[in-house]
Amino acid sequence: MTDTNDMKHLNRCVELAATAVDTGNPPFGSVLVDANGSVRYESHNLTAGGDNTQHPEFAIARWAAANMSPEERAAATVYTSGEHCPMCAAAHGWVGLGRIVYASSSEQLVQWLEEMQAEPSPVATLPIETVVPGQQTDGPFPELAETIRDLHRKFRSA
Repeated sequence: MTDTNDMKHLNRCVELAATAVDTGNPPFGSVLVDANGSVRYESHNLTAGGDNTQHPEFAIARWAAANMSPEERAAATVYTSGEHCPMCAAAHGWVGLGRIVYASSSEQLVQWLEEMQAEPSPVATLPIETVVPGQQTDGPFPELAETIRDLHRKFRSA
């Protein structure tokens, strides 16, 4: 169930995704928010250097494991511009982070990439709940779809 702050944090994720594109990276941005509503960590995709594991959701999982107690992690929410890939979903599950709120789904991304005649991901596209059974998720948010699709177009045309 979404709360009044979800859209604020999702909009920040979209801003971070735009920053990613501006720095030559695919358009993904994520924010970690604790149970009190404080932003604890934020990042965007950093794969342009050649390390395709430099996803913001994976960075959040590593940061949370090092800086938050298990109880704090379970009560936190991860906001992200795009639904977690299987690698990031697994990292999220392994460190015990709470709810995931994503602006666009993996299913949407696959469709957009096909429309753009872009190469598909080398990793299978799976819903978060397939990788982390029982994970609480909310998304996608249709009001952000066009903006995110445009960021993917911009990245692929650069």
